[in-house]
Amino acid sequence: MSGASSNSQSVSEPRRPVHATVWDDRPDSTANEPRWPVVLVHGILTWGTDPRYGFAAQRPLAARRRLLLMDRRGYGRSPDIARSDWAVDAEDIVGLLGTGAHLVGHAYGGVGAMAAAVRRPDLVRSLTLIQPGALRPAERHPVVAEALVRARAATAALPPDLTPAEFLRGATESVGMETPEATPERLRAAATTMAELPCWDADIALAPLARAAFPKLLVSGDWEGAPEPYRTYAGLPLIACAEEIAEATGAAHLVVPGYYPHIQQPERVNTALEHLWDAADQG
Repeated sequence: MSGASSNSQSVSEPRRPVHATVWDDRPDSTANEPRWPVVLVHGILTWGTDPRYGFAAQRPLAARRRLLLMDRRGYGRSPDIARSDWAVDAEDIVGLLGTGAHLVGHAYGGVGAMAAAVRRPDLVRSLTLIQPGALRPAERHPVVAEALVRARAATAALPPDLTPAEFLRGATESVGMETPEATPERLRAAATTMAELPCWDADIALAPLARAAFPKLLVSGDWEGAPEPYRTYAGLPLIACAEEIAEATGAAHLVVPGYYPHIQQPERVNTALEHLWDAADQG
């Protein structure tokens, strides 16, 4: 799918402008129906509309709702930033929520979404986290604790002269994944990912999310079919993390085949999202 449509536009929060692609394919007859919009926040090495790692497969959802696909700072069409930061992401997300919206975050974007929901629960109509990278709140799980030790050591060992192209290859080949084409957009995303504040060490309080009235959904892959290094070092900790967060916050937990749920299983994930949003709007 193409990145931006003819009705794409920039959406800015006055103090901290970021770009969001707007998808709204509703016919005129349904455009005024009472449905809250949706803000979607991507992870690393990508941007909002990216078909490889982003939310391109969620375009069909725009047939019934207005979707705002945020580009985090340093990614896509948003401004550069010296060091990407999930807490800054949270401020930008709050700005995009307007008077209220459903919120979806994947990986690093899930951590910013969690922080935004803690900060302004009154603006969140529902919260969906797709394999969020917030490992620290789930550190009591031994698999997650081991992953945190590995992640901290790996970050400390990164060579200071590492190039974005080398980082892109290492981040994918080291776990048995195919390296994407090193386009300017992907290399910019890699450079931002290299410098960003690690999301896995974000100390996000789960109690406020548990108390929040809005419905919550965790989405995970089962990681079957993933390259073995990727499954062991990323998949198992993310599964355990999602289980811990779901239990602590009272969220439903959907597990689908594969390891990129919204990309590999878009119909199942999109159906779950529509059901969640419709139920929340009617509640």
